[in-house]
Amino acid sequence: MQETNFIFFILVLVFSVVIHEVSHGYMAYALGDHTAKRLGRLTLNPIKHLDPIGSILVPILTYFASNGALPFGWAKPVPYNPYNLRDQKWGEAKVAAAGPGSNLLLALVFSIVMRLGAAGMIPLNTAVATILLQIILVNLSLAVVNLLPLYPLDGSRILFAVLPYHMRHIQEFMMRYMFVFLAFFLLFMGNFISFLVTALFHLFTSL
Repeated sequence: MQETNFIFFILVLVFSVVIHEVSHGYMAYALGDHTAKRLGRLTLNPIKHLDPIGSILVPILTYFASNGALPFGWAKPVPYNPYNLRDQKWGEAKVAAAGPGSNLLLALVFSIVMRLGAAGMIPLNTAVATILLQIILVNLSLAVVNLLPLYPLDGSRILFAVLPYHMRHIQEFMMRYMFVFLAFFLLFMGNFISFLVTALFHLFTSL
């Protein structure tokens, strides 16, 4: 059973991180930058997006370290040129938000399916319910972690967009010491992140 759950987890994670990255690319494309399209990255083909460390090693480690409770991983970032974006003030923030936004949308859609099944409005067996719950959990985890205001996560791009010009030194400081900040969150804030994911999971599924 553990091996089966792990296989499902990897498949769901790959599916989710690919959609996450493609969403970045499509938002950049909608805002006027064709870099991702020109490089063939606006595709759901996972081969174009998988990263050996972020898509294989990290998911394995986080899955077993958290006993499947806080899965995480990433794909190769979809490139874009911020200078090509029509919206120079908020464009980067919009591109950044598109990734975790897509994960929240996926979690919402599948939680609705889950609730309809629980209400008996659509047929839903235990195996399908397990897959749905895995999809919801993985996507909520991706959304929460990526929205943390830590460089190079998506949340940092949103934070940098709202910082007034006279506070730009904060951006430089966070970028310079990004490994320190990331290590701090991983070592001391893991329980808080897990709490946020659990709270959202309960909100979406009532489980």
